[in-house]
Amino acid sequence: MQYIQFDQTKPYDLILLGRVAVDFNPVDYYCPLNESTTFKRYLGGSPANIAVGLARLGKKVGFFARVSDDQLGTFVTDFFENEGIDTSHIKRCQNGEKIGLTFTEIKSETESSILMYRNDAADLKLDVSDIDEDYIKQTKALLISGTALAESPSREAALKAVAFAKRNNVPIIFDIDYRAYNWKNADEIAIYYSAVAKEADVILGSREEYDLTESLIKSGMTDEETAALWHSYHAKIVIVKHGKEGSTAYTNDGESYSIKPFPVKLLKSFGGGDGYASAFLYGLFEGYDIMDALEFGSASAAMLVASHACSQDMPTVEAVKEFIQKEKEEYGEMVARA
Repeated sequence: MQYIQFDQTKPYDLILLGRVAVDFNPVDYYCPLNESTTFKRYLGGSPANIAVGLARLGKKVGFFARVSDDQLGTFVTDFFENEGIDTSHIKRCQNGEKIGLTFTEIKSETESSILMYRNDAADLKLDVSDIDEDYIKQTKALLISGTALAESPSREAALKAVAFAKRNNVPIIFDIDYRAYNWKNADEIAIYYSAVAKEADVILGSREEYDLTESLIKSGMTDEETAALWHSYHAKIVIVKHGKEGSTAYTNDGESYSIKPFPVKLLKSFGGGDGYASAFLYGLFEGYDIMDALEFGSASAAMLVASHACSQDMPTVEAVKEFIQKEKEEYGEMVARA
C-alpha cells in the first residue's frame, strides 16, 4: 500500500532544507580524538548526506541552504554539483559566518563521538527571503531537518518553507536530527520540533528525539503512543529508530513494520541514519511497500557504518541490491526482518 501519493509531474523528487557542513574523519582511528593526527575531509551535515544519498540512487534533488563565502563553501557546492544536486538555492553568507565543522572520533567499532564547531554557523543564517515558493512547487516532497529550527533566522525560513509546501500540497518529511548545539533549552526544542511534526507526512527520529519533540504535550510516551499522536495530526508514516535494536515504521492505518540492522563488520557507529533515510525515501518514491523500503534503508545504513565516510560512500541502487542479496545468501531471507 502506498501511504503517500507523489506528483510524478514534478521535476524534483526531493528538495531539502538544512545543514551543509564539513566533516573531518580520522584516518588513524580506533584511538581517542586527542591522539588522532590525520583526518580526511568530507561533505557533511545530515540533510546534505541524505541529499547525496538520494542523488546516488538516481533521484533529482534540490536544496535550500546558506554556506560560507570561502573555500569550504566552494568545496561543498562543488561536491553537490558533481553529484547532480541543484545548487541554485544555496547562497553564500555575506558577514563572515563560517561553515560548521565536525571532527569525529572513532575509538572502536561501537564507540564513536562527534565534536562540532558551530559558532556563528553559516547554515543557521538561511533567511526567509531565501525561500522560493516556485522552487517548492517543483518538488514531489520537501524535507526539513530539525537542526534548521535551532536559531533565527533559519527557523523562520524553515517554517515559511513548510507553509509554502502545505499551500501547494507538497508532502513534508521531517527528519528530527537533534543536535544539542545551538539550542537554548528543552522548551524551545519542543515548540519548534512539534510545530513542524504537526504538519509532516513522514517523521523520522529516535526515541530520544521524539521525547524532546513531545515534552510539552506528554512525557514518557511509548512508541505506539508517539505514532498515534502524530497520526492524529497529519503524519502518514512515523518511524521510530532504536539504533542497533532496529526501527519500526507506524502507518496511519494502524499497522507497524519492524526492521533489524543487517550484520556487518562495523568501522564506526555514526552515518548509518543518513543512509537509512535516503534509501528509505528512495523506496517511497519508487512505490515500494513499507517493509521493502525499510529493508532498503537498513541495508544502506549497514553499508555506511562499515565505511569511513558518510556522503562520499553513499551507495548506488545496484550496490544496495547486491548487498541485500549477499546478506540473504549468507544469513537467510529474513535476516533483517523482525
